[in-house]
Amino acid sequence: MKIKTINTAILTDAQNNNYAGQDPFDGLNSAFFNLVPSLKKGLFGLAWIQVHKRLPINLRPLFGIPKMRNPKGIGLFILGLLDDYQATGQANFLQEATALADWLLTQQSDKALWQHSCWGYHFDWNARAFFVPKGKPNVITTIYVAQALYALSEVTGDNKYREPALDSAHFIVKTLYSELEGRKFFAYIPGETAFVHNASLWGAAWVAKVAVLTNNDSYKQLALNAARQSVSEQGANGSWVYGARHHHQFIDGFHTGYNLEALRMLSDALMVDEFESAIDLGFTYYKTHLFEQDGTAKYYNTNRYPLDMHSVSQAIFTLLKVGKTEADFAMAEKVIERAIEALYLPKQQRFIYQKNKHFSNKINYVRWTQAWVYYSFAYFNRCKAQDLAFQQSQTETEKTHL
Repeated sequence: MKIKTINTAILTDAQNNNYAGQDPFDGLNSAFFNLVPSLKKGLFGLAWIQVHKRLPINLRPLFGIPKMRNPKGIGLFILGLLDDYQATGQANFLQEATALADWLLTQQSDKALWQHSCWGYHFDWNARAFFVPKGKPNVITTIYVAQALYALSEVTGDNKYREPALDSAHFIVKTLYSELEGRKFFAYIPGETAFVHNASLWGAAWVAKVAVLTNNDSYKQLALNAARQSVSEQGANGSWVYGARHHHQFIDGFHTGYNLEALRMLSDALMVDEFESAIDLGFTYYKTHLFEQDGTAKYYNTNRYPLDMHSVSQAIFTLLKVGKTEADFAMAEKVIERAIEALYLPKQQRFIYQKNKHFSNKINYVRWTQAWVYYSFAYFNRCKAQDLAFQQSQTETEKTHL
């Protein structure tokens, strides 16, 4: 009941704010850059984003950084709303998901430029490897939005959601598939060649699912190519570093979870078993090295900090979708309980951004924190409701045979 109560409060707050909020990476939306837009790029822009991301004090109101909707965050809320709808049958969840999906259809990246359905962030994004202007599509946002639209189409039967969801696979293949320096993979954003495992594997997973739905053998092969690439670079202990570049040589919890969930989705879609040993080895590593005995979801394999609900939410999905055993379900519940104890603000009825060893960042981030919590808790609640229903049916069956 505590989990349901918390999730209801998170959803209510999101609704009261029209699902708009602030983001760890939205610093370049500052009104300051209307005067000097050239400073967005290069070291100044990178430093500006990092200052706003890392400071535990929220300076965004001071610098004119508005609260806005984020397409990926909206996709996460839709997926959570559909879980709540399927768990309860209450029509208001479906109505809300539909309204949000209609908004997402209006937020597609420029089709004249990209030819197919795709989505990006609502802010300019300056990273070490690249600068991404607002609205430029990326594989992760596109996939979570596409999953949300497709899931809604499965419930409603409405092709206006199904068609752009499937069309996104054409964008991923035609724009992001790369064969470079001996690797075959899906890039994170158009025009960039950085190889990142979670981006490539999620691209492969979605392309594989759409390939099966549309009976496209060439897409199946491209998905297998990318999956095999990442599996070939899995560590002997089951781990994956984030990516290929020198500053990507770290192992963290939620990206490891992404990799495992994506491989599971791809394998199930294509009905192949060639990745089972990689999944098993990776899942064992994940549970052994990225959690503590008390249920704390660690950020890095070598460091629990920062504690972050992103790690917790992905843990729920990985344990329930990849592990699937009673022990994994119990572990997910333990992880949630520990997260509530460490990261929840009862008076504000929301979760903080991060807890470090010596200080906490309590800023309210909708896309990064609350949307992920809502979706993962809703998924957990639906799984628990299904498990209880199954147990009750088993009990009734046993009584019938007595």
